[in-house]
Amino acid sequence: MTWGRHDTARGLHDLRAAVLAALGVRPQPAGVPGWMLLSEAAVGGAPSGGRYDDSDQAASSEDSEAERTRLIALVDLARGGDAEAFGQLYDHYQGSVYRFVFYRTRSQSLAEDLTSETFLRALRNMGGFRWQGKDFGAWLMTIARNLCTDHFKAGRTRLELPTEDMGAHDDATEGPEHAVLASLTNDVLLDGLRRLSDEQRDCLIMRFLQGLSIAETAAVLDRSEGAVKQLQLRGVRNLAKLMPEGWRDA
Repeated sequence: MTWGRHDTARGLHDLRAAVLAALGVRPQPAGVPGWMLLSEAAVGGAPSGGRYDDSDQAASSEDSEAERTRLIALVDLARGGDAEAFGQLYDHYQGSVYRFVFYRTRSQSLAEDLTSETFLRALRNMGGFRWQGKDFGAWLMTIARNLCTDHFKAGRTRLELPTEDMGAHDDATEGPEHAVLASLTNDVLLDGLRRLSDEQRDCLIMRFLQGLSIAETAAVLDRSEGAVKQLQLRGVRNLAKLMPEGWRDA
């Protein structure tokens, strides 16, 4: 269920724990809130196009065999122009795509816009989608990643949100987990994250803040699983080097 609901605060805590481990510090446990998806946005329309018999190459990384089969069937229907099937795919993958874009940009409005554009582009190109042994979620994430890259290459303004505003994207519950999201230590952590190389940053976002597997991350980055493991290791170590004096004791 790695493309569905993921515990963002848990991911932040795990990333902080990995950085602290790289610094030789044993972290304290944190609370665990859930994740609230954004309100559904309309994507409208359906592409025209033929059907392709590449079912032998269909792949889905869902844990449940029934869920894998369901999603593969939905993709096949959506490729044939079934708008309802595409809507169900949107429901399943939107949260994961939004999380990636939000932590890539740290702007709610920009994340909403780029997430919508990701699904619009996917919708327009469904007729030409080929499995080629890849997961559909990885295809969506590749589109989102390219949109983010194009946005920043174009030199558009980047809006940085204060960490406390990130709580609006998680379950609105009171408790210790809310303090974790609002803490200065996580703000510094996320500020350091954006200073990594594109591949290292994207790898850490997908692995920790989205909860994607090594294989899923490798599919999005078009790298081997071994290369992703090395990217993650180097990313965590470089992130640790960016932490200011006294951060480990915060």
